Amino acid sequence: MDEKEIVALLEKIDVMVSENDPHGYSELLCKEMKEQKEHLDQKSHKEEWMDFSVFQQDKTGDPGPAVEELEESAADTEVKDQDTCEKDLADTFLQRLMMLDYRGRYIPVRQDSAAGSYSTPVPVFNTPETDDSDLYALLSTCVDSHQSKQTHVHPMDVQMAVFHCSDSFFKQNMITKLSQCQYALPMLVPDLVTEDIDCPLWTFRQIRKTWKITQIRDNSNIVTMKNMPICKAETAMVLFLRLGSLSLSKSQLMNTLINERHNTFFHRNCPGSTKSRYLMDGVAEIAWYCPAGKLNDAFTDCVAFCNLHGDALLFEKQRDILIEKSSVCVVLVPTLEKSQSSAGVISALFKSQKPLIILIADDDRGTSQLKEGKYKIGLKDSSQSSISDELKGIIRNILSGPHASFQLETMAEVSGIRVDENDKLCQKGKSAAMKTVHLLSGMDVSKIKDKFLPCQGQLWHKWCIINKELHHLKGHIEKEKCEKQQKLIKIRQDQCSASCSQLMKSFIESLSSLSSTEKEYFLKWTQILIDALSTDDLCLILQKYDEKWSEVLALKKKHNKSDQLQSKQRELDQISTKLQAATFGLEHIFREMGQIYEAHASLKNQPKLGQTDWSRYPALAAELMISGQPMELMDGDAGHVPVTWISSLLSEVIQKLGDKRIFVLSVLGVQSSGKSTMLNAMFGLQFAVSAGRCTKGAFMQLVRVSEEIKKDFKFDYILVVDTEGLRALELAGNTTLHRDNELATFVIGLGNMTLINIFGENPAEMQDVLQIVVQAFMRMKRVKLSPSCVFVHQNVTDVAAAEKNMDGKRRLQEKLDKMALLAAKEEGCDLECFSDIIAFDVQNDVKYFAQLWEGSPPMAPPNPGYSESIQELKNFILSKASQSPGITLSQFKSKIQDLWNALMNEHFVFSFKNTLEIAVYRKLEVQYGNWTWALRSNMLTIENQLYTRIENGKLDKVELSDIFQEMNKTYGEIKKEIATYFDEDNNKEILVQWRGQFEIKIKEFHDELVRGMKRKLDEVIQQRSARKKLEDKKTEFENKLLQKSKELAHQLKDKAEDEEELEKQFNSVWNSWVTELIAGTKPIENIEYEEDQTAILQELGFEWSLIVESRSSGSYKNISAVGDYSCYVLCNTENTTKMKDYIWGYFQSGEQQLIRSLIDEVEKQSLDTIKTKPVVTRGYRSAYLQEVANNVKEKVTEFESKQKYTLKKTFLVDLLLYIFDRAGGWLSESHKKFQMNNDSRSYIESKKIQHYDIFKSFCKGSSSAVVLGKLICEKLKSSAVEVVCNKTAIDLAGKMRCSFPAFNGNRLDLEKNMLKSLAEKEDFDGFYTYIRHPRRQVETFIKETAQNYIFKENKDEALSILKENIDHIKKLVGQALFAATEKTKTKRGGIDMWIQEFSSLLKDELTFAICCQNFSDINNFDFLKEEMVKGLVSITEEMSRISLNKMKEFRMKPDEILIEQLCKCCWVKCPFCAAVCTNTMDDHSPDDHSVPFHRPDAVKGWHFHNTKELSIDFCTTSVASDRSFYPDSEHPEKLVRYKQYRTAGPRYANWRITPDESKLKYWIWFVCRFQEQLEDHYNLRFQGRGEIPTEWREVSKDDAIKSLDEM
Repeated sequence: MDEKEIVALLEKIDVMVSENDPHGYSELLCKEMKEQKEHLDQKSHKEEWMDFSVFQQDKTGDPGPAVEELEESAADTEVKDQDTCEKDLADTFLQRLMMLDYRGRYIPVRQDSAAGSYSTPVPVFNTPETDDSDLYALLSTCVDSHQSKQTHVHPMDVQMAVFHCSDSFFKQNMITKLSQCQYALPMLVPDLVTEDIDCPLWTFRQIRKTWKITQIRDNSNIVTMKNMPICKAETAMVLFLRLGSLSLSKSQLMNTLINERHNTFFHRNCPGSTKSRYLMDGVAEIAWYCPAGKLNDAFTDCVAFCNLHGDALLFEKQRDILIEKSSVCVVLVPTLEKSQSSAGVISALFKSQKPLIILIADDDRGTSQLKEGKYKIGLKDSSQSSISDELKGIIRNILSGPHASFQLETMAEVSGIRVDENDKLCQKGKSAAMKTVHLLSGMDVSKIKDKFLPCQGQLWHKWCIINKELHHLKGHIEKEKCEKQQKLIKIRQDQCSASCSQLMKSFIESLSSLSSTEKEYFLKWTQILIDALSTDDLCLILQKYDEKWSEVLALKKKHNKSDQLQSKQRELDQISTKLQAATFGLEHIFREMGQIYEAHASLKNQPKLGQTDWSRYPALAAELMISGQPMELMDGDAGHVPVTWISSLLSEVIQKLGDKRIFVLSVLGVQSSGKSTMLNAMFGLQFAVSAGRCTKGAFMQLVRVSEEIKKDFKFDYILVVDTEGLRALELAGNTTLHRDNELATFVIGLGNMTLINIFGENPAEMQDVLQIVVQAFMRMKRVKLSPSCVFVHQNVTDVAAAEKNMDGKRRLQEKLDKMALLAAKEEGCDLECFSDIIAFDVQNDVKYFAQLWEGSPPMAPPNPGYSESIQELKNFILSKASQSPGITLSQFKSKIQDLWNALMNEHFVFSFKNTLEIAVYRKLEVQYGNWTWALRSNMLTIENQLYTRIENGKLDKVELSDIFQEMNKTYGEIKKEIATYFDEDNNKEILVQWRGQFEIKIKEFHDELVRGMKRKLDEVIQQRSARKKLEDKKTEFENKLLQKSKELAHQLKDKAEDEEELEKQFNSVWNSWVTELIAGTKPIENIEYEEDQTAILQELGFEWSLIVESRSSGSYKNISAVGDYSCYVLCNTENTTKMKDYIWGYFQSGEQQLIRSLIDEVEKQSLDTIKTKPVVTRGYRSAYLQEVANNVKEKVTEFESKQKYTLKKTFLVDLLLYIFDRAGGWLSESHKKFQMNNDSRSYIESKKIQHYDIFKSFCKGSSSAVVLGKLICEKLKSSAVEVVCNKTAIDLAGKMRCSFPAFNGNRLDLEKNMLKSLAEKEDFDGFYTYIRHPRRQVETFIKETAQNYIFKENKDEALSILKENIDHIKKLVGQALFAATEKTKTKRGGIDMWIQEFSSLLKDELTFAICCQNFSDINNFDFLKEEMVKGLVSITEEMSRISLNKMKEFRMKPDEILIEQLCKCCWVKCPFCAAVCTNTMDDHSPDDHSVPFHRPDAVKGWHFHNTKELSIDFCTTSVASDRSFYPDSEHPEKLVRYKQYRTAGPRYANWRITPDESKLKYWIWFVCRFQEQLEDHYNLRFQGRGEIPTEWREVSKDDAIKSLDEM
């Protein structure tokens, strides 16, 4: 609709006013119109002029890519009778019409000034007071005619102005709404410009009428129901004409024949009517009387009433056409005289065979029949009711005999008029639709779907049943699962084979080739033609259903439980099945598109020659959805969501619109309770509302939020989900509470807000619905979804009674609280009232609706109170919606999948897996890794600096506050990054639930880093203090060695050129020097580790032979990886048979795991104990091993006391040797450090080469400066190498952390890469280490990966980093040299000052200490600097040749840094399959442990009770089955159902295992590839119920590795 057209039309009305009746409108109105025109001219041409929730079209009729649009309008805030400005008339009229408010015709007009007010001020006259003055004033005073004229547009001119300016689709929508308001509809309309006669036949195509025909047979009334498109209805038509001018209102008289309480035809006495109108003359309106099958019906069959507005003498063309088409002509004339201009017309009518009734205004002779079919009625002195009764009687009498019938569709055949359906675009759409629907002609409607839409019939229903069975498996689960999956594939293959029906080919071709407007015509025509096919059959089936249902009810009332009742119920079920088969519409064609797509997509087929391209189906459907077409979300017949189809459809919508934000509004309610009607009235939607074909399943439709009001909302669209009602009548034979729960849970879970629609006020009738709704909301709360809800009571008798409403709300609150308690009991929750489940305010969140109809259908108009309620509810919804951010289309798509996957399982709460939340959480984990790495990296740098200060003796105490201060800047930046991420990320609404948790975790991580750094530095200080005695001696040693070297050199000056002699002489005195220097110092001995172990084991009472045998066999090294521990067991019974049964019986199931747990626990405790010992500072003691051995023995003894068996001595020996072996490496390395730091001989021997070089220099006559330079360079070299290697280790760790795929993501990414590595190696030992000790294997993987990265794949890059760090040190020392030299020279200091200044400049970077008492003669510091520079060049060259392996010798190693960073996560294993929790945080309470994919239980050694059959079931499948398991060895008789696995004990309670029939191919491949190794390891077999399915062996290694990307 174009504003220019509105402006042009207003101008024409303006001209009519000035030319035809200058006094009909005041000058003010003319001015008002001009102002309105100017106002419209000033508006941007890009703006939509109409503000209403209906389908938007442009002036060409092309809807473009628009959807239903939600806008704010003048009538948007209030519907009640408020005055409206004239310029807002069209807007207000449309707004009310779309909400089914028939008062849209009666809009009071408010003028801009008092002078033009609709309520004209009453003139006051001052006349002299006399006896006759009152009478005189009454008789003589007249009001100025200018004041008394009406000053506003005629309501019908408003309606026709909108009609003329609308395109065909909006006209159709408008006429449909007028019909629902029980208003007459324009059938013939003169063109305002050409004066041609238009018949808007297209606008009637959506209108269906229902009526009941009463016929008398055998003295009884037989009532037959009819429901059909009004265009197809063959009815009698009564035509009303006016010849000449009359004071009597023809339209008002007609209303009394149709509905005395409603103005079907607008007449002069209606509110808002004016004397003049300009767009109605010559318009023929039509309305239908539809009987209700009752005794007081005015007519026994449907009758059309046609009204030609204006003087029929002036509109000859319309008059002749209508007379030709009519069954009865009713003519109103002022008088019946030959001289009248109407005489010729009346004479012709009288002579024709057409029944004629003449109403004469000035005739008072009553009614008379002139001849058969010709009547005359005098109107003078007769009341309107008596005339109406006379007319009804005569018309009934005429129609009871033979009469012509009228069919609206035949107007297209009339010559001389223009039919809108002849438009080229309409014709093209119609011809395409006819070509498609022609294929169905002549067929039984109930067989159409089976023949032409085979994919959605039995095949699809069977697929749904099998797919649901996959989630409720019993017996041999994996074998049964494979069989069912093969059946599903076979069904999909059958669907593909059957997917080439001519109907679908034709339909898809049309959708693909037509333009957008043609496509819309095509869809409308297709539905119209399909409806025409099924109308008669549906009516017949519904009538039979009604009759049979009545018979069943009658038998039930008699409490008849005979075979007759069962027989009638079976017949009722058969009729119900036939009704479903006969229900056929566009939605079924779209459903077929979805099934064809799903079938081909699941098999990954390519389109074949002659087939339509199924891959384009989602794009075609997306275009339709964007244009406003409702799309099926849940198939109501199959009770299933086609997830693949819906996901692809929404993906295409996202592709075309972008990932827009939407507010999802769901509606839930009892069948036929007015949900669809309410939505259509509220948002101008197109949901089907026919009682014969109620919405089946769930449908979704987009409503766009206009740009004008988008600023008030955080979303771009409202997506409305309308659902099949609960307790559907036609599903009564097979519906269940579970199915209703499923539907309610699904739509409530999808919606940001749910409207719960309740029909009536009685809570007893609502009980079932409320129970379902409350339970659904409770489920949402438990899975952290929080929709809001509004209860809508429809059909309430007295919505104005506040007291009554308050009582109703109270009863509703009580009922909801009661239902909440029941639901809480069923769901196992602790709740007391409904508001504990969801934020609910009974005062505001409950709305009462008046009944829809004002009177009794089918002739009753909608109740105005209903449309007021609609507007109030709409405003309330929008108010609440404005506070919601909504969700994105992609989030909506994920939510559909998550909800449906969960609903497929019995326990929704335990089955629900929020894919979007999981994705957002994983992304957050990656960020968490980045934040923690930034903190750790900064901490390592600070740690290096403080370590150097401590080693330089510049720091002897570390305070926590100092470290916090050092870390403060980085920590502050990280906190800002965290705040920004949570505040600005696209998924901030989801992230908010974890904000507090992650902020706390980051703080804890930071604090732990600081405390950990302090512990390390305190240990360094302790070590330095412990070796203080040696450190003090070091200076003495070095000074003495230097002095002795100097003295020896002086003695051998003459032999300076003989290198061999010098070395010989130096070596000869070196040992004596060492002996002299360390005299009285006790050397630190090496560890005798094996002897200590043997001695401790013997002290514990174990035989020497047993210890030697165990050690020599090496079996103890694998004790933690043993699959079967029965060889270590002695049963506490003398009965050998019983012992054997026990060992091969229950022991195989429960005790194996307990022994493994014992070993793991003892190992961890022992290693933790060992690592607390001060070995680095005090050295190794055998007592440490003794303490550990005693603790292990106590633990094993305690374990045995709780079992029915004892463990052999060999077990304890092997266990202790295993623990000693595991602790040996750490003890040995720590003792070595102690030895290096505290053994004088070792220290002095390490200085031999350095002092030999000094000795040679003195021999060659080098000055003190040269010697000191070499000495300093030598000391700097060792420190520089350490610093460079440590810094390179940090840098390489950072590089790998940021760029290597395994390390730069979250915990799950690390897991995937490690599993790929294991698969590529096909190393069972590595796999088993991972299964038993996942952290150990991950650490191995990190080490191997880091080694490969540094030494192979990225060696050049690693060397480049090393070189950068060498250059940095070189630059640092050079700057320190220059600064120290300059400062010493400036202050005229000595060598002491130079050394002090030089060392202070290096204190944070390099460890450096030297005594200069032997170099006091140095005073040329420039020379010293030059010597140092020479030495540095040499050092730099030497350092540049350092191998990367050198890093292994120092404190910091890249792999260890990465292990510390990446392995600080959760390592808890699934109690069934040993899959490792993939949460990046080690303590992620209160969140459960979880893993994306689990494994077959055989991986962990689970097997069937008292058998050797390994279990190949996945725990994700088991938890959806009806099977049970034995969780606790202490209670071997206790069985727990898998569905209640959380009740099995602490190990199970905190695991979230979501039922899922999908399996990770990786572990299927693993089981097949290592079948023999697993069988040998566990001494069990893959046989019987554990037999590996054939399909599993088809999985290749490549398939396995690729499947990891699904995690």
